[in-house]
Amino acid sequence: MPRTLQRTPRVLASALVSALSLLGPRMSPAQPAPDKAIQGVMNRPEFKHASWGMAFYDLDAGKVVAGVNADRLFIPGSTTKLLTMATALEVMGADHRFRTRVYRTGPVRNGVLEGDLVLRAAGDPNLSGRVRDGNRYAFVDRDHSYGGMPLDGDPLTTLKQLAQQVSSAGIRRITGQVVVDASLFPEGDRELGTRVTLSPMVVNDNVIDIVLTPGSKAGDRVTVQVLPATSYLTVHANLVTADSGTPLLVRSVEDSSSGDRRVIVATGSVPRGAAVNSRWAVASPRRFGEIVFTEVLNAAGIQAVARLGARATDSRTFAAFYTDSLMVAEHVSLPLTAEAVVLLKTSQNLHASNFPLLLPTMAKAAAGQSGFDMAREWLQREGLDTDGAQQGDGAGGDAMFSPLFMTQFLAMVAKKPWAEAFRAALPILGSDGTLALIQPNAPGAGKVFAKTGTYAKYDPLNRRTIVTGKGLAGYFTSRSGKRMAFALYVNNLAVKQGDPADVAGQALGEIASLAWERLR
Repeated sequence: MPRTLQRTPRVLASALVSALSLLGPRMSPAQPAPDKAIQGVMNRPEFKHASWGMAFYDLDAGKVVAGVNADRLFIPGSTTKLLTMATALEVMGADHRFRTRVYRTGPVRNGVLEGDLVLRAAGDPNLSGRVRDGNRYAFVDRDHSYGGMPLDGDPLTTLKQLAQQVSSAGIRRITGQVVVDASLFPEGDRELGTRVTLSPMVVNDNVIDIVLTPGSKAGDRVTVQVLPATSYLTVHANLVTADSGTPLLVRSVEDSSSGDRRVIVATGSVPRGAAVNSRWAVASPRRFGEIVFTEVLNAAGIQAVARLGARATDSRTFAAFYTDSLMVAEHVSLPLTAEAVVLLKTSQNLHASNFPLLLPTMAKAAAGQSGFDMAREWLQREGLDTDGAQQGDGAGGDAMFSPLFMTQFLAMVAKKPWAEAFRAALPILGSDGTLALIQPNAPGAGKVFAKTGTYAKYDPLNRRTIVTGKGLAGYFTSRSGKRMAFALYVNNLAVKQGDPADVAGQALGEIASLAWERLR
């Protein structure tokens, strides 16, 4: 259960700024926290071996007013996504829209396309059923990529809309094949958190949801729903319902002889209670896209077959056909600020990991320039010292930041034209996204807008999980009216009882609420 904030009558002393203000970029590791109550959180027994870092930046005064180890590098987890998303908004533009287009490679005669149908993947992370009311993307607080429940609705909505456009173009049969051109950047690497495959082709976040719903009593058969339902994946399940309170015991074995047709055999038990999502990461998003789009086309009354597996194509194969006269369908995404909500609220790893690969393709990049090169050049143009940062992926599996750098970065972002949309896309303490269950009863609940971050690994020596990086960074306007950017990090935490990630997360949320309540 979330730890509730313990109120104390003590308010922040007027000497806070003079005693704890940063007089320069260097700080002593022994620098006290900016409040006795915050120091009390840090001094709890469970944090005996952990390392703390934090900084609070007054946006109106333009300076860091207090902190602990603010210039030291910390493992930040997914607070890295703050840089990833902001860099995309700056380089690609807040109003950028992905355009996924479908082309024909031959003429259409009497309803017959004499050639191939090619879907050109544009890197849109939301070829799914996320669109709501035509102007926003839906999300659930715990994204399905992390085992949360899938969104209500059809995950193939966007592909079905493209298929209807193909039908409206008068195409009823295709003599060639259905091909996905995923050459925008190389496909195949898996992102470092959820292990989902990176690709410019993204359907349903490149996962297939396998929802397991237990029966009403022990021994009942477990209902299995696969979303989207496709020949690409078949699930054979022999699962029974177990008593509530017992652990989930599901063993899944992939038994496949073909890269185009995957089979999962699942055995075990699911305890009575809520359904669980044993989602499966798609092995080849390009191939998945070809198969499901072909199935959608056939369902729309268009006879089609997917590209033959033995047929090789590259970025040059269809380049001559990418003209307006040969385009038969197009999906235009919502603005990039709408994607920021999905990425930041849910900490969507695949979306974030794709952006450094997308940036050089979406902007005028120099030869050999990577997305990280573009990020560094932007940050340095803005006057930030990147010695306080290290980043090797978009999601946070390979990164380090100092609290000082992170707050200065957030202060710079706060001056951008898209700053309010960026802030609004952040999880809200105790309310939504990855902060929905963090300090919901604290005084600062609903008032702190911040990105969470977690990085953990297994410790074989002690047979436990150790959280090597936990972070919280974002904005609040304090109870006294101060507009603040902040960054909080705790590294290297293991606990004797409970989940160390939850213990660290609740503590960071508690500190953020204390700072909102007390910082003057």
